[in-house]
Amino acid sequence: MMQAFLDNRHELGECVLWCERTERLLWTDIPACQLWSYSPSTGRSMYWPMPERLCSFALTTSDDCLLLGLASGLAFFHFSSGAMERIADVEPGIPSTRLNDGRCDRQGRFVFGMFNQEDAPKRSLGGFYRLDTDLRLERLPIGNAAIANSICFSPDGRRMYYADSSTRAIHCCDYGPDGQLGASRVFVAADAAPGEPDGSCIDAEGYLWSTRWGAGQIMRFAPDGQLDRVLALDAPQPSCPAFGGTGLSTLYATSAFLGMDTGDRARAPLSGAMFHHALDVRGLPESRFPLP
Repeated sequence: MMQAFLDNRHELGECVLWCERTERLLWTDIPACQLWSYSPSTGRSMYWPMPERLCSFALTTSDDCLLLGLASGLAFFHFSSGAMERIADVEPGIPSTRLNDGRCDRQGRFVFGMFNQEDAPKRSLGGFYRLDTDLRLERLPIGNAAIANSICFSPDGRRMYYADSSTRAIHCCDYGPDGQLGASRVFVAADAAPGEPDGSCIDAEGYLWSTRWGAGQIMRFAPDGQLDRVLALDAPQPSCPAFGGTGLSTLYATSAFLGMDTGDRARAPLSGAMFHHALDVRGLPESRFPLP
């Protein structure tokens, strides 16, 4: 069972990452337009207000800089000054979409997908994209999604995982060092696990950890897609996992109380909390986007 820590409750905590250089945890509360950090060594947490919803982000080769996936586009953010440098707008011609999940591949290129903000049933309008290290933005040939999620890469970088949460299946494809993608195939079928797949991460053994939105579980899947183990947490909407801490052997997870009414929250008061659990496996350092 994962344990909650910190007193914060986030409407939609997401995109948790561990920076092994600064030894701190970073995550976002998307509706609150806030970037959060927590340092286990000091017990200190703090946040930075964002000019719009921060949906995902990536570490860079500078500890002072993050690559931000804001709702409307990409930008660099500098901790020391608070300055932002706009890189690109994304899908400005589709007003209903915003950025969603994203992660750097093993070459440091930022791969991300979109979220359709329309009421249900959501249409698959948004694409999957990659920001190359020369800041060129390209659309990936893997179709559209209503809720892009679960983007992560095998330890050798030769397999990409991703999902459209609205379909409940996790897919994968071969992924070349040059960025070429192979044919998509189902990794975890829609009916093979409860809940919807939200964020995912890969451990050092190449197993995928999937937060199961609506099911209150995090599930570990082997490289062949077979279920390996299940962790429960006292929040029905876990949203994103990450390995961090000493030896990268602690699994962290964000959660949300998005869409829950007063009764729902009374029955699950830890919804929106940050969770952690020590494991007998370790994670991998996050790939970093190389700055010019």
